[in-house]
Amino acid sequence: MTTQDHLAFTIERAKAQNPISSPCTDVCKLDSATDLCLGCYRSREEIKMFRSLDDAAKLSLFDELLARRAATAPRKDPCA
Repeated sequence: MTTQDHLAFTIERAKAQNPISSPCTDVCKLDSATDLCLGCYRSREEIKMFRSLDDAAKLSLFDELLARRAATAPRKDPCA
């Protein structure tokens, strides 16, 4: 399973919980260049405030996390 697939799976599992749970993938390491977690793509501040968010804000954040992950995914060279 790729990191992107794992994040998507974790987010879908989190959405199914009541209340909505964390998208943590148990990687828990911040990238020094982006200051985002290498597993869930949340910033330190997003990690800290997650529990206080309402469900709508959590769902919105999930979409943002998937977009961040997609933006950092390695691109395949079509000429290779």
